[in-house]
Amino acid sequence: MKTAEADILIIPGYTNSGPDHWQTRWQSRLSTARRVEQDAWSKPVREDWVAKVAEAVNAAERPVVLVAHSLGVAATIHAIPQFQKPVAGAFLVAPPDVANPKIRPKHLMTFGPYPRDPLPFPSMTIASRNDHFCDFDVAEDIAASWGSLFLDAGDAGHINSEAGFGPWPEGSLTFARFLQTL
Repeated sequence: MKTAEADILIIPGYTNSGPDHWQTRWQSRLSTARRVEQDAWSKPVREDWVAKVAEAVNAAERPVVLVAHSLGVAATIHAIPQFQKPVAGAFLVAPPDVANPKIRPKHLMTFGPYPRDPLPFPSMTIASRNDHFCDFDVAEDIAASWGSLFLDAGDAGHINSEAGFGPWPEGSLTFARFLQTL
């Protein structure tokens, strides 16, 4: 699949993805990409975030490719039962452990636990070995339950601009290869 053949939905996490974040950079470079906007980026409400993701998928005119980061992954996974349009695949980066009572801010736990059913479309999950929002083993287990191809990003923090992942060229190449499999 080529980017021009898909509606690419950029689904940021808690507090949105700023101007230096790889999601924002990809959105500006990919002509068919658009961001799923949330009403409350810093006070996320699960039902509202899930509804916004489902609304964006259901408004798509082409097959959808989801590009979710952090809490956007949780919103995406919970929105799947509400999808009425075809989803070609999901590129899931740095899923947080929303079932961990030690996660901060604490209201992120309202997005847990994740459904553990296999996803109804191809997916790739990328996780870091030193992400303070999710232990690597937990991310690997969640991805396995979804039937998602799992990639080890090494010691990459939360795979965001604060961790040095602004442009993230390796991510772009991995995403391009993922699209080719769809």
